[in-house]
Amino acid sequence: LLVFLGLALPGAQGKRISRCDLVKILRQNGFEGFVGKTVADWVCLVQHESSYNTRAFNNNGPSRDYGIFQINSQYWCDDGRTRGSKNACRTSCSKFQDDNIKDDIQCAKKIAQEAKGLTPWYAWRDHCRGRNLNSYVRGC
Repeated sequence: LLVFLGLALPGAQGKRISRCDLVKILRQNGFEGFVGKTVADWVCLVQHESSYNTRAFNNNGPSRDYGIFQINSQYWCDDGRTRGSKNACRTSCSKFQDDNIKDDIQCAKKIAQEAKGLTPWYAWRDHCRGRNLNSYVRGC
């Protein structure tokens, strides 16, 4: 019953950004070549982290991941629950779960810049790194 109610509530699943819309947004926001990665790398990351869902959420135990880029509460945002959160992006984690992804983009770029790549995202390491990712941008 709870699963059904969760699916039936308007907005409960969040907005899913289409693959090609995400490609366009990322290109417009300077992701091509940023930290030596392609837009295809970022689209692959988003697909495997959040399935393009702006309201994606994952509980990791002591911390949680939020939004389309699955930004972690231990280091990057404040959810009011994670003890010792560094909040390096200086924002509330709830901002990463709305349909406006401008703040998500700013924080994701900060994460990638500090890491000099996309290695903080397990999904990128496990599903995207070292692979041919042309299909993620093909037709867009």
